This record gives sequence, C-alpha cells and structure tokens, in this order.
Amino acid sequence: MAFGSKSRFLSAVAITATLLFGVASANGQADAAQKPLMSEDAFKDVQVLRGIPASEFIETMGFFAVSLTANCTTCHGDASAGSWDHYADNTQLKSAARRMVVMMNSINQANFGGKREVTCYTCHRGDRMPRVTPTIADVYNSTFNPIEPDQLLPAAPAAEPSADQILDKYIQALGGAQNLAKLTSFVAKGTSQAYAELAYPFELYAKAPNQITTITHTEAGDRTTAYDGRNGWVAMPRDDKPIPLLPLIQGDLIGAKLDATICFPTAIKQALTQWRVTMPITINDKDVEVVQGTVDGRTPVNLYFDSKSGLLVRQVRYTDTKVGLSATQVDYEDYRDVAGVKVPYRWTLSWLDGQTVFTATQIQPNVPIDAAKFGKPTPPKPPNP
Repeated sequence: MAFGSKSRFLSAVAITATLLFGVASANGQADAAQKPLMSEDAFKDVQVLRGIPASEFIETMGFFAVSLTANCTTCHGDASAGSWDHYADNTQLKSAARRMVVMMNSINQANFGGKREVTCYTCHRGDRMPRVTPTIADVYNSTFNPIEPDQLLPAAPAAEPSADQILDKYIQALGGAQNLAKLTSFVAKGTSQAYAELAYPFELYAKAPNQITTITHTEAGDRTTAYDGRNGWVAMPRDDKPIPLLPLIQGDLIGAKLDATICFPTAIKQALTQWRVTMPITINDKDVEVVQGTVDGRTPVNLYFDSKSGLLVRQVRYTDTKVGLSATQVDYEDYRDVAGVKVPYRWTLSWLDGQTVFTATQIQPNVPIDAAKFGKPTPPKPPNP
C-alpha cells in the first residue's frame, strides 16, 4: 500500500505524483474540470518557463536543485530565505539558469529533433560547474548503484515469474483477495518527519476503491493532500507557500491515483498497462523482482517486490517537467496485520528536493469516513502571532 504527501508543496502525491483506473478518459475529464494555474500567473518575473502549470514549475525548481546540489537560496539569494517577494529578485545564477534552459532546448532541437535527450543533469551531475576531466576514481571505483529506469525497458528474456504471477503473489502476501475485499476503509495516525524538520502528527484517510487524504498538523497550520477519486489538491498554510491551494494535474494527479489504488490493490492489474518484468536487483540486502507498467505508454511506474515475501518494498514514478523527468519514490517497511490484511506502518516518500518519513502508530480498519474528507481542502489561516 502507498500513502503520503510531499511535505513541501506538491505531492506526487505522493502522492507522491497515478495508478489509474481509467487512464486517458479519467485524466482528460479531471484536467478539464480543473484548469491549471499557470506559472506566470502564480509567480513574478517568470521568463523562459512561461506557459507551463505552476505545479510543473515547482517540480522544475526541484530538478534544478538536484542537478546542481543546490537549494532555493543558492539561486534566489539569501534574502529569499525570509521573504517570498525576494524570489523574484534577479540574481546572476537565475540569469545563468535561464541561459542554460535556452541552450539545452537549442541543443535538443538542433541535434535530436526536439526530443529531450540533454538536460541540466546530463552535464552537471550534482556539481555547480560541470566537470570536464575524468578522474581515476571514476574508472576504478568499485561501488555499483543500479540506475533507476526512467523508460520502459525490454522485458527480461523468458521472464520467470511473469508480471501476472508477481502481482498475484503480492495480493496473496497481503492476505488474499477475499480479505482485501473486506477492507473498505481505514484511518492511520502517527508522525511524519521531513529533513531538518520536527516530527509532526499526521492523519491518513483512505476509502475504497480510490480515495485518499493525508493531513499533517504543523505549527504553521495543516498541510493537506486530498484525492476524491477524480480530482486532487494540495493545501498549505497561507504563510508557508506562495500558493496556498493548488489542484493536482498531470503526473501529480496520476501519483495520487496510484497511491489510492495501492491502498486497495485488488485492481492493481487494471491500473497500469504494458506490464513487464525486468532484471531483478537487490534493495537493502533483499532480492527484489522489478515490474514495470505505464499509464501513458511512455513514462514507467517501477514496482519492486521482495522475491521471498512477495510484498511491495518500493515504487518509483515520474512527473514530466519542462527540463526533465522528476522522480518520486516511496519505500515501504514494517508490514503488520490489520483486519487480516498486511499494511506497512512505515513509508518514506522521497522526491528530488525532499524526503518525509511517515510512521503510523495506529491504523483503524473499516471505519466510516465523511466524504468531505476527500473534497477540496481549505488552506488554513496563519496562526495568531
């Protein structure tokens, strides 16, 4: 099961970022119902990233940050740390980033027919200044880290077990289809902790077949990610972010659907298409089977199942941005029995510029949940000084 929300601005929604049930038609209807807020309408002094949704703009900032190992103040200046207005200040690094985006687009247009083959990360790889000279360590370093596949890979030759078999084993490992069908809702409570933040209490509400809401209670107000089975939203404290309420669209809406589906996974096979099994790998000393599916036929959703227990240990999905794919990863641990179904009591949500660990202390199954919990949230007012 997957649950959570990005603690900063967007969720991939978690919620990270969707396993969808009805792919094209569902996406089209949801996007038509919620017109996206555009970057130039949400932020000041937007130049080369005009004409994209504000949510994609935020994901693009994360892509810049990880490509250069930078944070917000690196490009926006120290004054931006205490004032959203200063994010619009022109700095040398902001001007350089704009030139780089233009250069990147020109390279792709001139050499690859406009297909995005070169990104910020292609050259920078986490360095402010791209390295131009190889080192001996690059040649002889024995550390091997498998590269996360960001495209649909060819199926492993004569893959055994098949994707169907791995997914069936997963359903059985959770408790079997009959027990899963009996779990129609649950409420989880516990603590969430992002990097360099205090631990905050959170509540998660999930209702079959595909509704999910996460609320994190901070001293500045509640952070809420809600998905009603069709549309989704992120609400932040008014003094915490420049956009208190943002509809989820595109990849982030897909992510919300994915998390909701995995909460009640009997329909997981129908959620994605083009299932395939790729080469197995090891995660945290566990051998895992790697299964890929897709929503749009282009971008993969990677699911990692413990080859012994059959349980889902990780999912990785992507949101497309102006400059490259933005990854969201959810890792699952500490599965426990809840009404005959195994549920993870700990999950870690990671994205390009942040990570939040959710630890449940109690999960109540089959409780009535008011439909309003999954509706459009109201951004909280800032606390009284």
